[in-house]
Amino acid sequence: MFHLIWSIIVGFFIGLIARALIPGAEHMGFWMTVVVGIVGSLIGGVIGNLISRPPPGSKFHPAGFLMSIVGAIVLLLILRYAFHM
Repeated sequence: MFHLIWSIIVGFFIGLIARALIPGAEHMGFWMTVVVGIVGSLIGGVIGNLISRPPPGSKFHPAGFLMSIVGAIVLLLILRYAFHM
């Protein structure tokens, strides 16, 4: 249960940062911001694993927070062009 709450909190902050960096995304609500942050973290994790794999046994990728923001920005750009946000 704590993992779910932590994912929502971190996803919200990642989504807020991505919203602040992409003009026109300010009108998203709380839950959409959380979803963008969480899905952005997943996208960032995939991108990070393509660039370099984390050391065996590590719980986090070294560039995890930064790549989460990059993933959220990529997701916002895709949503902008797909739905004309």
